[in-house]
Amino acid sequence: MTVARRSQGDVEVVTLAGDLNAAVAGVTRDEIQGVIDSGRSRLVLDLEDVRFVDSSGLSVLVAALKAARAVGGDVVLAGLKPEVESIIHLTRLHRVLDLYADQASAVRSLTN
Repeated sequence: MTVARRSQGDVEVVTLAGDLNAAVAGVTRDEIQGVIDSGRSRLVLDLEDVRFVDSSGLSVLVAALKAARAVGGDVVLAGLKPEVESIIHLTRLHRVLDLYADQASAVRSLTN
């Protein structure tokens, strides 16, 4: 799993690549928490290059959402592959995490 970040105005785009699973969940959670702790609480998690998500990976997404909202921010997801999107829907996380087809749409949603 690789994690990259860049600022786009008031929004921080965090791009994840690889498998989001138990082996990398702790480190990934800490990296995202570090972004929030640095004062950047409006996050787009770009999952375009994420091939697989397990229950530990889902917990990373929920933890990010809770941490961001606790400080007045929000987290949205962008660019999900069909396999990852189906897991999000099966677990009904789409009811609490907004999903966008691409990064640009996700960024716009947080700047309005």
